[in-house]
Amino acid sequence: MSPVPVQLRFAARSDVGLVRASNQDSGYAGPHLLVLADGMGGPAGGDIASSVAVAHLAELDDAHSADDLLDLLRSAVGAAHDELIRRSEADPELAGLGTTCIAVLRAGNKLAMVHIGDSRAYLLRDGELTQVTTDHTFVQYLVSTGRLTPEQAERHPQRNVILRALGDNDSEVQLDESLREALPGDRWLLASDGLFGVVSHETIAETLQTVSDPGECADDLINLALRAGGPDNVTCVVADVVADGSPDNSPQVVGAAAKDRLRGTRGGGGAAARAAALTNVARAASPDTPEEDDDPAPSRARRWIGRIVAAILVLGTLAGLGYAGYSWTQTQYFVSPYGDYVAIYRGIPQEVGPVRLASLHERTDLRVDQLTPVAQDRLQSPITRSSLADAEEVVANLRESLAEPAPTAEPTESPTASPSPSASPTTEPA
Repeated sequence: MSPVPVQLRFAARSDVGLVRASNQDSGYAGPHLLVLADGMGGPAGGDIASSVAVAHLAELDDAHSADDLLDLLRSAVGAAHDELIRRSEADPELAGLGTTCIAVLRAGNKLAMVHIGDSRAYLLRDGELTQVTTDHTFVQYLVSTGRLTPEQAERHPQRNVILRALGDNDSEVQLDESLREALPGDRWLLASDGLFGVVSHETIAETLQTVSDPGECADDLINLALRAGGPDNVTCVVADVVADGSPDNSPQVVGAAAKDRLRGTRGGGGAAARAAALTNVARAASPDTPEEDDDPAPSRARRWIGRIVAAILVLGTLAGLGYAGYSWTQTQYFVSPYGDYVAIYRGIPQEVGPVRLASLHERTDLRVDQLTPVAQDRLQSPITRSSLADAEEVVANLRESLAEPAPTAEPTESPTASPSPSASPTTEPA
């Protein structure tokens, strides 16, 4: 049975909120593509970062083969990351330039998604709302490793410290990727933390279920965030998977990427024209000609730690994580390879910008290639423990998982005749 042809019916909305002086979020919704980016880097950089991400991804809003979706998304996100690195290296005022990013690309009834940062994607299916993405944040790491409950994470002082983003440092982009079916009746929500940070999961679910029109639903979600105080920029993209018909195919661009939007970005010219217009907008939003005054609101706790001299990297990390949070990381240990050997590290296997939150504690004399295939597979991911003694126990257990040495062939000799033994001795004649 062939899949039911589907299309997207969509809407994108963004608001500066009640505290911020500028909008650093950007959103895009089109017939094949949904994007949300939440920029960071101060008033001179956050809007540029999110606009650059949307500009590169907007080029993909056309028909593609399902087999190519993830490769296309990786390439576009990588190009955006490279541009952000070039911009921050060329202009010291843009140090720390970065953005979160979620992009969903459709081909027929297939949806590919890539994600980095702490913006979220939700799926409403059969009346149940599920958070599809996992936040790349410090507190989510604590939740995933059992150190915090989800309820504790909501109130944690470091809940907005992110561990992955586009830009700021030239390390390899680490995306979460997925490919899934687009089923008629599904409703997708992409949201910045300005929404889910102040509006409960239950209220978001109720709104998505009860307001049928995507545009009205997105408006209601924005208003809920504003009524909750609107402490941050708030952006959402709502998209319904519908049976093949004739929904409005005009793309919608919101937030920083929509500043002085050129006419080609809404409804005209196809994907190339839309992307060119968005790129021009991103280039125009330079710190040399700021459109708004510096943001007087307190800087975001999750703002990416910029490139600074090694002498103050630790201070920068403490400022981002808080002393208590950083101190906790230094009570943790994990076992992972160090070159060809098994090693114990102090800290957690994460990075904040260019800063690693772990250091080598001990390189053992145990070689990885001495272990059984099962033990080697186990070391593909760091084995985290809450104390040095527990980490040492892991190493001790690995020592018991040594592979059996391959048997060596014994040298062969030419066979020589030997008398066959008999059942009983024979008596020679005298």
